[in-house]
Amino acid sequence: MPGKFSNFYVFLLLIISISLGVLIGAKFPSDPGDEALSKSLDNLKQVLYHVEKDYVDTVDMEKLTEFGIQKMLEELDPHSIYIPPSELEMAQSQLRGNFEGIGIEFGLVDDTVYVVTPLIGGPSEKVGIIAGDRIVTVDGENFAGIDLKNSDVINTLRGQKGTEVILGIKRKGMNDIIEFEVIRDKIPTHSMEVAFMSNENTGYIKLSRFASTTYDEFKDGLAQLTGQGMKNLILDLRDNPGGYLDRAVNIADEFIEGRKLIVFTKSNRGKYDQKLYSGRKGEFEEGNLIILVNEGSASASEIVSGAVQDHDRALIVGRRSYGKGLVQQPIPLKNGGELRLVISRYYIPSGRSIQKAYGTGNRDYSMDILNRYNHGEFFHKDSIDFPDSLTFYTDKGRKVYGGGGIMPDLFVPQDTSDWSKTLGRIYAKNLLREYAYKYSEVHKKELEKMGFEVFRKDFALDEVEYEQFLANVEKNGVELDAKDMKKSIDRIKLELKAFIARGAYGNEEFYKVYLEGDNIYQSALQNVNSTDKYLVKSN
Repeated sequence: MPGKFSNFYVFLLLIISISLGVLIGAKFPSDPGDEALSKSLDNLKQVLYHVEKDYVDTVDMEKLTEFGIQKMLEELDPHSIYIPPSELEMAQSQLRGNFEGIGIEFGLVDDTVYVVTPLIGGPSEKVGIIAGDRIVTVDGENFAGIDLKNSDVINTLRGQKGTEVILGIKRKGMNDIIEFEVIRDKIPTHSMEVAFMSNENTGYIKLSRFASTTYDEFKDGLAQLTGQGMKNLILDLRDNPGGYLDRAVNIADEFIEGRKLIVFTKSNRGKYDQKLYSGRKGEFEEGNLIILVNEGSASASEIVSGAVQDHDRALIVGRRSYGKGLVQQPIPLKNGGELRLVISRYYIPSGRSIQKAYGTGNRDYSMDILNRYNHGEFFHKDSIDFPDSLTFYTDKGRKVYGGGGIMPDLFVPQDTSDWSKTLGRIYAKNLLREYAYKYSEVHKKELEKMGFEVFRKDFALDEVEYEQFLANVEKNGVELDAKDMKKSIDRIKLELKAFIARGAYGNEEFYKVYLEGDNIYQSALQNVNSTDKYLVKSN
């Protein structure tokens, strides 16, 4: 063997050796049944010793160790991760919402950053970054195919509030890279975006994640709407990446009467098996319930939507959810870092596993949403083929399907009828929001005098104002294609109105306008008084 240790496989063996040495240390198992593990540890310890004592070059053992741990865990599953000491505080702050950055959940595939979902209300969501976007440049510098690690992404994209970063994005369906100017900010601590009455008897609540305060926020929103006469509820979990399990169980318990199974887990040797049930009297155990999901709804979102679907308690509307049903356990390490190891799988009451399939390595897994899009699943329900082996049944005997994610009872395709390349470039430069917020500032007094209800019913930009917007678009380097503009004009005017409403009146008013053009929400609203017709056994 060459003296410089150039062989990749030997190098990989050393990495794994060091990884296991750090996680387990010098403690060898005393149980005779662990004899094979003991022998493996002996071998690894010897290799580690010789790397440190005999290798030709000086080795940064800490750096090599962290690299080795990360690579080893990638071979297990997509969600077992190692967080080094330098990143632990930032990672723990994710669910507390007290960090500053661009506000995305991301994944790494082939050294490319994929946006799993932008956090609602965060800087990335505000400028128009969406799930599935790939970040390929940062401040004009290449940010793909350069041996990226999670720490590289975090250190580059997080930063002090008020600082700017320019992200080059590759988006499905578009050939050109589009650039977004993102101003870093404190990521919102709240997880309930809005709670309001859609009409005289239907309430709407949107949850952006399941964080430490989510259940309390949800209870407050539920009480507020109940006090306003709510009889039906639309709970929006779209693009909600999940979070704390107990918050999800508590929210599901608000809908499910009596003692019923909400979620259970299965582990390798039964050590981490558990069953969690409803039990207390919920605040909304009666009344029509619709839950909205899409490909960005994951983990805790899928537990809530899956449990109420299996118990025939709610109508699920939208598109198939993400499919994340692996349970991570945080394990503190002596070096100050943390191992988040997958210890079991989530299953919902019918027996379905939430987790979608994955193989060795993460490429196919992380590409799944893009593959769904390319396969046509976002647009055609029939493009999703479930084998008979994945058929399960709800309490009433309705067919539901396993294989990953929650398939809605009422499928609503993605609406791209008003999408165009020109609109994409307008989004990329944040020109819709910029114009709208400036407009709301200039016309603040007259908008306040008008009041939101009159604004919602009657307001529209006049022709001169719309031409001013278009002139500003061109001034910012976006060429206006007449065919594109004709296709997207209704979407542009609706969003301008929605963002003006946000600037003048607030977030609730923004959603009330914006949702007028949301086909999933509108479908839910049309069916909220007739959910029973979907919740019956199919022939």
